[in-house]
Amino acid sequence: MSHAAEKQHNADLEWSLDSIGERQRAIEFVKCFESRLCVYSPSVEQFYTNYTLHFPSQENSKMVVLPNPYAFHDTFHGVDASAVRDTGFHIVPGELLGKTGFYVIVKYRNRDVKPVPMPLKQALKKMIRTRHSEDPFLPILVKGDLREFNATMPCLHLHRVKLADLPRRSDFEKKSIGNAILDKLTDLYHEVERLGV
Repeated sequence: MSHAAEKQHNADLEWSLDSIGERQRAIEFVKCFESRLCVYSPSVEQFYTNYTLHFPSQENSKMVVLPNPYAFHDTFHGVDASAVRDTGFHIVPGELLGKTGFYVIVKYRNRDVKPVPMPLKQALKKMIRTRHSEDPFLPILVKGDLREFNATMPCLHLHRVKLADLPRRSDFEKKSIGNAILDKLTDLYHEVERLGV
């Protein structure tokens, strides 16, 4: 099997939409972020910055992430699954709040803490500002992160890569990983107001 074919058969890149009732709405929503957020595959310990989303017509219950086979420099290897963490951050359509655009809602484990929605552009700015910190906030998507926030509204849950938990990577490699994710965030920051829902 060729390397490209092997990637296409990676189960981490085949996301089920079975649990999503409003599939068409979810598809339109996730397409807004196609190749704008990095997608991680734990089984091969790599993430992709350049990919397309494919929805096989004969199976309307599946989404397939297809990494660009010609952009091998846009695939980052050796990212241990133990360095990828759940965040509780969810990107939601503003419609959920009676607004336009996109918002980020953080679901806290402590149920007493009331989540305060933040416009996506503002949230991205805060994430980008962590670029030079000891622990930059590096969001990525993992299989299962396309969900429904309530019975009808799609959302994207975010995971993050913790560079400090990549002991096998050199400082140079960690910097490359961080820059790849933050460059995508910066592009998204500049484009976010033009994205349709």
